[in-house]
Amino acid sequence: MLLTPLFLALAIGYLLGSLPFGYLVARARGVDIFETGSKNPGATNVRRVCGAGPGNLVFALDALKGAVAAGWPLWLVASPEMQLRCELVGLISALLGHSFSCFTRFRGGKGVATSAGGLLVLMHWATLIAGAVWVIAFYATRYVSLASILAAVALAISSCFLPGSSILVGVAVAIAGFVILRHRSNIVRLLNGTENKFVKKGAAPKS
Repeated sequence: MLLTPLFLALAIGYLLGSLPFGYLVARARGVDIFETGSKNPGATNVRRVCGAGPGNLVFALDALKGAVAAGWPLWLVASPEMQLRCELVGLISALLGHSFSCFTRFRGGKGVATSAGGLLVLMHWATLIAGAVWVIAFYATRYVSLASILAAVALAISSCFLPGSSILVGVAVAIAGFVILRHRSNIVRLLNGTENKFVKKGAAPKS
């Protein structure tokens, strides 16, 4: 019985995370996002290919997946200890679902928006710091990938210095590492000087 909430958090988190909003929003506009631009179903590629409105919508929906997956135990799980476990399991499952969706043959995005949504619920100050780093890095360089990587680093560092449980800090650091790992091809292109800066709809760079 004690494991039931955890299994529920895992199932809800994975299914929520697997909802392929990037694919669905682009498909509604006649675009197969897996075959266009960078072929990534994340908000950045949708914005590049379909425009600001669809891209912003995908980011909001992907962030909402993470927020709901991490947030529902706050209202439905009574035990504080079990509540935190369910929150973390829900967020991790949502991140895995987003990155390896069962609805799109286990293809998915890089997890930035979904992680941000869930972590904003669980550790808002560290997430806001990471968000500020993302904004500064993006507008300074116009590289979405670099901004996301630096935001992940900022999340890991800030979570270690701000108040919070050790398990939550550990999960935040692990999620930051996962996001960076998902950007490994971008890191290679950044080092080689071949990474594309953010451009508006009409271009199809790799990212």
